[in-house]
Amino acid sequence: MLDLRGKIAFVTGAGSVGDDPDATIWGNGKATAVLLARQGAKVFGVDLRQEAADVTKAIIEREGGTCATRSVDMTNAKQVEAAVEHCVGQFGSIDILVNNVGGSAPGSAVTMPEEVWDSQLDHNLKTAFLGCKYVIPVMEKQGKGAIVNLASIAGLSMSADRAHIAYSTTKLGLFAFSKSTAITYAAQGIRCNTVVPGLMHTALVEHRLAKTIGANDLQGLIDRRNAQCPTGEMGNAWDIAHAVLFLASDEARYITGTEIIVDGGLTTARSNV
Repeated sequence: MLDLRGKIAFVTGAGSVGDDPDATIWGNGKATAVLLARQGAKVFGVDLRQEAADVTKAIIEREGGTCATRSVDMTNAKQVEAAVEHCVGQFGSIDILVNNVGGSAPGSAVTMPEEVWDSQLDHNLKTAFLGCKYVIPVMEKQGKGAIVNLASIAGLSMSADRAHIAYSTTKLGLFAFSKSTAITYAAQGIRCNTVVPGLMHTALVEHRLAKTIGANDLQGLIDRRNAQCPTGEMGNAWDIAHAVLFLASDEARYITGTEIIVDGGLTTARSNV
């Protein structure tokens, strides 16, 4: 089940905020890269920070897996194209593409600076576009491939406490991007689906959100986020990684153009209020 032996996975954002090799709280990309490797895939992990990607590589290799890494700005077309060529040159193919790069910035239609709006569109949408732009031709030649894009429940329901208009807009846009891509390439054996995380306890919470929205009170932030979830606690990066693994696997061969929401029922609870 969910055997990825013989497959090559190109994972973006494969590092994690913070470079501690012994960290127990991981980001979604790091957990996904490690899990795909555990299931037998050879992983090509890219991240803006080479050192972060290399922490992931060291974990995979310590467990007996295979991983290559490269520093890539996924908003830069030439860098993305070069990374795809590097992966194909080293491993021969790309069977799985995980578009995991993204991030939020606060602001409403009035308060958000124009340059922040533009950078958010690049960070959250252009990265997936460029990943697909250069990987899909490789998959077309093979006649198969699986693409998984990571969105957010912020594209489905808005926060009343903190406006992040560009983040919500771009994450909702990923739904349409994935569906359009899925329909365009379905007959060529290429699938495209979306994983939609809810409130997750990842390295981002530990290293960034605790400062930006938690007033440096990490435990207080964790407690508030846990309390919002119907399950009483946030999910973690492994919950996202397992959803990605399923959609990337041959067991999901007839699933394309759809979403898996991984949020412990949060959006369902909000929709019933």
